[in-house]
Amino acid sequence: MPRSGIREVMDLVWTVDAPVIGLHVGEPNFETPEHIRQAACDALTRGETRYTPNRGITRLREVLATKVQHHNGFTVKPSQVIVTAGGMQAVYLALTATLTAGDEVLIPDPGWPNFAMAVQLLQARVVRYRLRPENGFLPETDHLRSLITARTRALIVNSPSNPLGSVIEAERAESLCRFADEHDLWIISDECYDALSFEREHVSLAAHDREDRVLSCYSFSKTYAMTGLRVGYLVVPERFDDAIAKLQEPLISCVSAPTQRAALAALEGPQECVNEMRSTYRARRDAAASLLDSIACGYLLPQGAFYLWVDVHDRCGGDVGAWAQQMLLQRHVAVAPGTAFGEAGQGWIRISLATATDQLLEGLDRLLGA
Repeated sequence: MPRSGIREVMDLVWTVDAPVIGLHVGEPNFETPEHIRQAACDALTRGETRYTPNRGITRLREVLATKVQHHNGFTVKPSQVIVTAGGMQAVYLALTATLTAGDEVLIPDPGWPNFAMAVQLLQARVVRYRLRPENGFLPETDHLRSLITARTRALIVNSPSNPLGSVIEAERAESLCRFADEHDLWIISDECYDALSFEREHVSLAAHDREDRVLSCYSFSKTYAMTGLRVGYLVVPERFDDAIAKLQEPLISCVSAPTQRAALAALEGPQECVNEMRSTYRARRDAAASLLDSIACGYLLPQGAFYLWVDVHDRCGGDVGAWAQQMLLQRHVAVAPGTAFGEAGQGWIRISLATATDQLLEGLDRLLGA
């Protein structure tokens, strides 16, 4: 299993003996809101340090089921919601439930590297499907169909996308679900940025699921700046909820009780913090896009998440990984090379908008302005 290319950049940053502008990490630069932190502290003070049900505390799952209905557009029971140790564990749990060794999984290229890592840990085989710039970096069913074999078991879809910021529209979500029906596939839908969409409304694939094929993965990390608290959730078809919840026991048993209380406070508390973060990311996106336009540098304007996918083919000399390392060591700006997200990322870099606006613009100017 190859190591995450993003983590490789992080390791190198820690060796640089100078201040570095970090545009490489997908972690909000906002503080976790006070009422969320206080809820975790209050739970500890009350002595809530014991096991919880494998699925998670009842009240949290009830509120999450309501959130899914109102925000994501499909109806589930609380029993179909499984609280996980972050969005990554939700993805891993979904893959554990649906794969056996030797199965093939279609994953996006460019796509989040942890998808491939998780598939390989389960001794399944990664098959990458290309996301093309001329199609807005969105999945195409004709291309997916060309990759199907007798061993294909699952399709991973990520919208809004990390690293691209592309957002799947309703018509495409419908076609992907019908494609899965046609080929008897599971869909693992990573929707960890579902609260962070801009002009294009987020669409959940499970809202178009007719045959109980979609397992939907969510996270509190990006929406509420709770990355270190490690809480997410997996929403599954009702007829599989007992079997999938059972898998929590040998994996993690349950998520930390104080962390679950923090997640409940996030959902039940004021949502102005989410609106503020979304508005800030969009403003940063627009400021960065204006700078890139002024120097005639190509990019994909993201419709969600908080990343900017920037074209550096004319600058990187054919090896974007080496170029990114050179920029870090010489100009003290860290970015994620596109190849960290698959071969299709050659010639591109991912810029994180989760940093202060002045640092973002200075970093882009250092990288691309000269």
